[in-house]
Amino acid sequence: MPDVATAVEDARALVALWFADARAAWLGGSVVLGQDTPGSDLDVTVLLEGPPAPFRDSRRYRGWPVELFVHTETSLDFYVRRDASSGRPTMTRLLGCSEVLLDTDGSGLQWQATARALLSAGPPRLAGDELASLRYAVTDAMDDVTHAHDAHERLVTATMLADEAAHLLLHGARHWWGRGKWVARELADLDARDGTDWRPRHEQALVTAAAGDVSPLLAFADDVLAQHGGPLFEGHRLAGTDPATASGADQDALHRGRGQSGKSPSATRTAGPASSTR
Repeated sequence: MPDVATAVEDARALVALWFADARAAWLGGSVVLGQDTPGSDLDVTVLLEGPPAPFRDSRRYRGWPVELFVHTETSLDFYVRRDASSGRPTMTRLLGCSEVLLDTDGSGLQWQATARALLSAGPPRLAGDELASLRYAVTDAMDDVTHAHDAHERLVTATMLADEAAHLLLHGARHWWGRGKWVARELADLDARDGTDWRPRHEQALVTAAAGDVSPLLAFADDVLAQHGGPLFEGHRLAGTDPATASGADQDALHRGRGQSGKSPSATRTAGPASSTR
């Protein structure tokens, strides 16, 4: 696999080729974090003065798959702070844990420092409707797993339960959370921070669920709920949005799938056009 220096060189070259008018650019992701695999891509964030930014684009360069996150100053500020406030710091980490590829006006280092400060501060405390919704999602998923009609249904709902329980565990502990491979990485980091064994328990719960035994997963989820007020079903209530009476902001939230009483609140979150879905 290419080393970090090679990745930085290639990323810097592609920025010069594709974004000659860029103000700043950064290389983030697994390559910089030392967690790369043979299939890793180059996650490159680019700051432009204006249009055609913001947009997200996927290309190839010198054999690399490349994910481009192209922003203006205001769109970058929106996504960096939105991701940090959600507890899932995708764009924040792409800048905060990055190599600066280009910095024509000081904005490269400035944005890197801003992102690092947000990462250091950690996610906001989980409370209110968001906490209640996650407790409800885990409770509901546990019920689906317990009463699944067949093995396939049980496995599908077990996977969802493992994801929702990890989300509640991590964010409830004021730790960053993630999706996919980041579930394992964030759980390992939480264990290192707190001296716990959540990651091996989560892994074992998935392995045994795949083999047909969901009891370790149910025990995992039950222990997570116990730390945050226990199961929640009866009495859980969320306000909805009526598009006939909603304000412009409420209608925008409705269009994005927010403001609705759903079983899995985390599933309604959508990535914007220039935000990573990792």
